[in-house]
Amino acid sequence: MKTPAIIGTLAATAAFATTGCAMDFQTDTFKTKEGKAVVITAIKHASLRIQYDGLEIQVDPVAKYAPDTDYSKFPKADVILVTHEHFDHFDRDTIATLKKDGTEIIANPAVQKMLGSGTALTNGESRVLAKGIKLDAVPAYNTTPGHTQFHPKGRDNGYVLTIDGLRIYIAGDTEDIPEMAALKDIDVAFLPCNQPYTMTPEQVAKAARTIKPKVLFPYHYSQTPIKQVADLLTGSGIDVRIRNYQ
Repeated sequence: MKTPAIIGTLAATAAFATTGCAMDFQTDTFKTKEGKAVVITAIKHASLRIQYDGLEIQVDPVAKYAPDTDYSKFPKADVILVTHEHFDHFDRDTIATLKKDGTEIIANPAVQKMLGSGTALTNGESRVLAKGIKLDAVPAYNTTPGHTQFHPKGRDNGYVLTIDGLRIYIAGDTEDIPEMAALKDIDVAFLPCNQPYTMTPEQVAKAARTIKPKVLFPYHYSQTPIKQVADLLTGSGIDVRIRNYQ
């Protein structure tokens, strides 16, 4: 059986062509076991775009979190994933902008209730999306005393996407929780890094050493000096890629 090509290619400041507009975003391209391209676009903070075999997936799309993003310039989404209801992850207007007939919206139960549409997944539940993509909802929560009110256990989701053998972990807002030890064969991981809401660089490094992704994107890092994560993982064998996820 073929295995995914993990390292892929990078267009560090690729011009993303859109209808009537061009926007500069960083992109990374990976190959699935069958050699198909999975292109991940760093939009900002916790927002990213995944393209695979003609499929458009948007994760936590938010227009007004700085820098403002005009989502009307993106193609309509086939799938929209929302991890939880905080303003930097959930924006109903942006979802409306990206939605078309047949768009599948997957969210935690609180967001699904607020939207009044879409599919709610709770931690541990799974769903098969278009093109045979498997989606697993996994826990995302705070553990540090005094911080647990930000993301209480059982409320929010992280997601694992399995795309033709390529496994992508999008952690959502979480700390280095014990459940991460159960994540196996992760090729690409997105881990958040900004206390008090998510992890310190030390926690991200610990989580990465637990998960052992081949490629790590620290994201949701705000003003955190994010190079610390790469420094802490020197010699780990993990390819740490810093992109515009401030």
